[in-house]
Amino acid sequence: MNPEYFIPVNLLATSTTPVVVIAIYLGLLLGLAMMSKLLFRGTSTDYFVASRSIGPFMLLMSVFGTTMTAFALVGSTGKAFERGVGTYGLMASSSGLIHAACFFLIGIKLWSFGKKYGYVTQIQFFRDRFESKAIGYLLFPILVLLVIPYLLIGVIGAGKTIMGVTGPKGKAPGMFPELFESTNGAIPGELTGLVICLVVLCYIFAGGSRAAAWANTFQTIVFMSMGLLAFYLISDKLGGLGAAIAQANDAHLVRDVSGPENNVGVPKLMFLTYMLIPLSVGMFPHLFQHWLTARSAKSFRLTVIAHPICIMIVWVPCVLIGLWATGKLPEGTPGGAVLAKMVGILVKDPIVVGLVTAGILAAIMSSLDSQFLCLGTMFTNDIVLDRFDKDRFTDKQIILIARLFVVSIVIITYIFSIFLFKKSVFDLAVWSFSGFASLTPLVFAALYWKGATKAGAFASIICAIGVWLYFFEASGWGGEYTVYNGMMPVAFSFGAGALAMIIVSLFTAKPVEATVNKFFPKF
Repeated sequence: MNPEYFIPVNLLATSTTPVVVIAIYLGLLLGLAMMSKLLFRGTSTDYFVASRSIGPFMLLMSVFGTTMTAFALVGSTGKAFERGVGTYGLMASSSGLIHAACFFLIGIKLWSFGKKYGYVTQIQFFRDRFESKAIGYLLFPILVLLVIPYLLIGVIGAGKTIMGVTGPKGKAPGMFPELFESTNGAIPGELTGLVICLVVLCYIFAGGSRAAAWANTFQTIVFMSMGLLAFYLISDKLGGLGAAIAQANDAHLVRDVSGPENNVGVPKLMFLTYMLIPLSVGMFPHLFQHWLTARSAKSFRLTVIAHPICIMIVWVPCVLIGLWATGKLPEGTPGGAVLAKMVGILVKDPIVVGLVTAGILAAIMSSLDSQFLCLGTMFTNDIVLDRFDKDRFTDKQIILIARLFVVSIVIITYIFSIFLFKKSVFDLAVWSFSGFASLTPLVFAALYWKGATKAGAFASIICAIGVWLYFFEASGWGGEYTVYNGMMPVAFSFGAGALAMIIVSLFTAKPVEATVNKFFPKF
């Protein structure tokens, strides 16, 4: 989520009702997630993958909530305002289809190997598949560095959101002028970030992946409901769907993938190469951990079928609001403020403002908890237990190691968020997704090509990340960047990883027969 994606200061009066609504939401979330501790079995397997007991509906909600951030609510609205109706094709339709394909082609197979061989992280799978412990030590820092910007986006975005809600209206001070003089009455972003981190930490510390699954289910229902609520209220204020569309800027309604590059429409090369970015779900370590919680392969059916529908439920209303905004807001309005401004102009009820804000926080936190947990899981299993004999530790000690690392990651993320609070980190999210997408040739080759070799895997990782780093530096370390007529850099880093895997694997020693038989059994 862009730190500029916050509800503007003219949204409401200084009524504290929205803060009360948000506090109630956070209390309900914490209470529900802590209740899951009653089912905690006290084992490391239960802490890391909920004893592989999550059913179809909760798997769908937790996976969908993990892959959707506040960008789905706010970012899609802003992009539709800027680029027109082609935004849905650029982001939502491709994500819906590609995510579902990844769940089917990657998720189910990795779940089966995880259950069969006891994996709780993707690095464990890659180490066995490519007969190399070293590949884990190469992947671990790369995955951590790609996850950290994702974490920062959530913490900073939450802080900016609450600052906007509680900030001054016109010349009037914010909600708490006596408490927060330095921010003119607005709740400081640092305080919001601290509260969000503590709430997430509490239930992750207590219940692990089971608490995350319960919390994500609740949060996904909240942000989907609040998106639909905002859509209904805004369309109602505009006189219904027909009247809302009629007042939109005609140019935005006809903009499509044939549009020029100057931020109007969606260039063809951008449309085509952007479709590689949703492949990132195939390498998200936090999503891999959610896959492993599934009770059975049948649990994936609902996720594969319903995930695109859930994306449509969230994105269609937001894209339409962005189109309607072209008839209400001046052309220079920042894209990140479009949804909030539309709510502010057309909806005055502070309770609704609180509910919509809670929906944005739900989208943020449904990703944060899974990311914090996955980093603790990877450190414990891929570094500590790999370096030392697992038999040296009891289950309680293993869980303690994971919890302590999660605490340290939360502290580091919070400190970084303070220093980077004034920075725009939305573009860092795109780079983070591009980095994960660039690594997907590794997982596809591991699952579907017997001839993929250890040397090929190393070459694929190094080449993909090397090219990604080249463009990342060229962008000014995280700015918006395209190569040619809107072509996304991910096309080159993904291509480099795929070519390196193929070429090097063709000319290096093949996996031993035992490894091939282990991952490609003959039926």
